[in-house]
Amino acid sequence: MNDALRSLELAEATLREGWTQGERDGVPYSYVPPSPTHYYWQWYWDSCFHAIVWRRFDPDRARLELTSLLNGGHEDGFIGHTTFWDRPVDMRRRWTYNVGSRDAANTSTIQPPLLAWAWRIAVGDPAAEPRIAAHHRWLREHRDLDGDGLLWIVQPDESGLDSSPKFDPVWGRRAHARLGFIALIQRNRRRGWDARRILDSGGPLLCEVVVNVLWCLARRAAGETSITPAIVERFWDPDRGLFCDVARGDVARPREMDAVGGDHRIRTSTWSALAPLALPDLPEEIGRRLVGEHLLDTKRYWTPVPAPSVSVEEPSFEPRDWETWLVRRYWRGPTWINAAWLLWMGLLRLGHEAEAQAMANALCGAYAREGSREFYEPFSGEGLGAEQFGWSTLISELADPDPASPGSHLGA
Repeated sequence: MNDALRSLELAEATLREGWTQGERDGVPYSYVPPSPTHYYWQWYWDSCFHAIVWRRFDPDRARLELTSLLNGGHEDGFIGHTTFWDRPVDMRRRWTYNVGSRDAANTSTIQPPLLAWAWRIAVGDPAAEPRIAAHHRWLREHRDLDGDGLLWIVQPDESGLDSSPKFDPVWGRRAHARLGFIALIQRNRRRGWDARRILDSGGPLLCEVVVNVLWCLARRAAGETSITPAIVERFWDPDRGLFCDVARGDVARPREMDAVGGDHRIRTSTWSALAPLALPDLPEEIGRRLVGEHLLDTKRYWTPVPAPSVSVEEPSFEPRDWETWLVRRYWRGPTWINAAWLLWMGLLRLGHEAEAQAMANALCGAYAREGSREFYEPFSGEGLGAEQFGWSTLISELADPDPASPGSHLGA
């Protein structure tokens, strides 16, 4: 059996083995936890990625998983980044996690809002589900601070990229040191995780690239106006040829950032600086710079198992993420399959079929050999982090490409 077929087989088995069903207070739920041995609850963007893969093996489960996200949301359209369906939050988590009270059913923070895009790919027209429209209204009202369509986040984990080194100059040790992160949680809890209140008290807040790329795809999937022009205007640094996050408020290390008006631009080159490759309406000349100057550069992102989550050239690059009880250092170098998939779609769209196939072959080889791991060492392909990791089943999209991939499944 070749690596692609083996990857498809392992991906289906991973999702099926993790399938969890039940009912809480009369509300049904069905989902796959990110890892049954490591992360127990339902995570927002994980479930979106799971549903995209489920459409291949069991379309009914794709709908059920996304519907469970909606079932766990609030009436006003808010959906937390974690929903605690089948086991309550323990005492330690109540102190160290993004929950507003002891009996909270979900976190008070968000994750990259790709639900409508996942629904479009895996289920159908998002307009048929009014709760998705309510979700988008909540995001616009509470996180679009400048009225340009772009969303702001209040903590690094709202990006899904946890302790990426790009957050270090914004939040300092609060980005990756457990005690520092707890202090950040306590500060934001006192302000109800309200972005405007947090900014009024000094912030900082971050307008982050991946959040807004996935938000743009979700908006387009829901028939709303593309915010790609705003993404280019806000984040594109033509001198460096990268998309760079913008922070506002009292950042931890302003000297490590570039002043942009009254805001601060991050300098660190991570995979998120290339993430707009997933936008089908990204100007071609910008996409070609991202690919030619960065993604395909062997000194930056084109490792044997591409693409690392941080440029190899960066001093902060670490090929093996790690954590202790005091420090958690994720997204600081290894290759993550969800990130690779987004970049891979850009390669296809720009006509780099050979490179896209090489990327798929390398990732399928690592996945078939190591199993569905949380992330992979970008040179050897060694599987690292949690086992039976759900969103790594996105390898299916590379092993058996969908013809809609070059247009990011939006018909573009």
